[in-house]
Amino acid sequence: MLTCIIRYQIDPTKKEQFAQYARNWGQAIPRCGADLIGYFSPHEGSTTLAYGIYNIASLSDYEAYRARLAIDPLGRENYEFAMRERFLLREDRTFLKLVSAPHGSKS
Repeated sequence: MLTCIIRYQIDPTKKEQFAQYARNWGQAIPRCGADLIGYFSPHEGSTTLAYGIYNIASLSDYEAYRARLAIDPLGRENYEFAMRERFLLREDRTFLKLVSAPHGSKS
């Protein structure tokens, strides 16, 4: 299992547009095959840093997921929304593998 962490730099004056973008991905991402953990927007501290986090079984599954997302009507619409509204200033993806499992139980 891989965890994809998308780090966004957003326009702090357009946090509501990012929230709408996140809600849209909340529908499209699971439908296209990834296990969405969630989208997170600034609350305290940085006003420009946001994250999207989801799990995917492998990089080959990621490629198939991206292909489905590209033809998903809401996925295409959401991408166009982001381009039109210009609230995403930067977007970086990192794929991580959990190495601390199994986690211990609380005593």
